[in-house]
Amino acid sequence: MDHLRAVTAAGMAGLGFSNSPSAMPAAGGKHPIFGTNPVAAAFPRRGADPLLIDLSLSEVARGKLMVAAKEGRSIPLGWALDANGEPTTDPKAGMDGSMLAIGAASSPKGAMLALVVELLVTALIGANFGFEASSFFVDEGNRPHLGQTFIVIDPGALAGREMFLDRLEVLVREMLRDDGVRLPGARREQLRRAAERDGLTVSEVLAQQLS
Repeated sequence: MDHLRAVTAAGMAGLGFSNSPSAMPAAGGKHPIFGTNPVAAAFPRRGADPLLIDLSLSEVARGKLMVAAKEGRSIPLGWALDANGEPTTDPKAGMDGSMLAIGAASSPKGAMLALVVELLVTALIGANFGFEASSFFVDEGNRPHLGQTFIVIDPGALAGREMFLDRLEVLVREMLRDDGVRLPGARREQLRRAAERDGLTVSEVLAQQLS
């Protein structure tokens, strides 16, 4: 997201895509092929923090399975498949199997989006597919050689910079008519500024691991 924050600082809109080691099956499949394939988008605003949208395409983050396994809790159906491609509530079985794409329980749309990202960041530039890359969670293996694609859009070349900023604020005002709406990236930016101002608190255990 830091790459795209720099894009908004220049008054541009930006899109970012990346693949990751295989974690999700194709629509209707059983074995992991795609990564969780994060997608990011950033849009500058006039006199305010940019809109920063950042999400992976799995139903939940793999870290939630890791936490559930550590705490001995089950996971909801629809989060993962076991190594045999069957739905599971066992987080350890899910980590040995595959994550499910967003909405996979009722629709192939999430897996289709993962396919789009996979092709944007691999076939077009010669990077590895997710199933060709080694895991981030082990020291052994090949170099992942994953791919990223960034698209930067100059509003001035389209509707015009001021028109873009005006129209974006119309949408933001409409969103904020509902009290429960939080603009994407707002909390991230608040925490970033607080960390830059006050620093971060790190546990002793983590400090020892990092030293």
